[in-house]
Amino acid sequence: MDKIYFSIKALSIVGVILAVYLLWQQIFQPAFQPCNINATINCEAVISGAVAKTLGIPTPLYGLIGYIVIFFAAVFKKKKLLISMATFGLGFCLWIAYKELFELRVICPICITCQIIMISVFSLSITALKRKE
Repeated sequence: MDKIYFSIKALSIVGVILAVYLLWQQIFQPAFQPCNINATINCEAVISGAVAKTLGIPTPLYGLIGYIVIFFAAVFKKKKLLISMATFGLGFCLWIAYKELFELRVICPICITCQIIMISVFSLSITALKRKE
């Protein structure tokens, strides 16, 4: 069981790093943006495009807060909080993926990585919920 929580903590730390990177890119808009590969593969949609803000709040901030809550839920082994945040995070990631892929027709490598992390956290959370300590 500790391996599950360790994995969730490690994944959430990577998620925090990625969310901070996107938020930093969005706020400071540096000249060098390694995420922007071409017109189709770039992070521009999340940094300054149509999904840059959700309900007036920078979209990466949702991810940052979510990953922090997931980290602490794993630290303190709060299964219900963990599965709740992972479920919300997965839904949010899928919504962002839909907007990017089907409406904006772009692929954000950082977002795809965050979505893979969230799918993994969700799966691990279900496993943790089912197991008895």
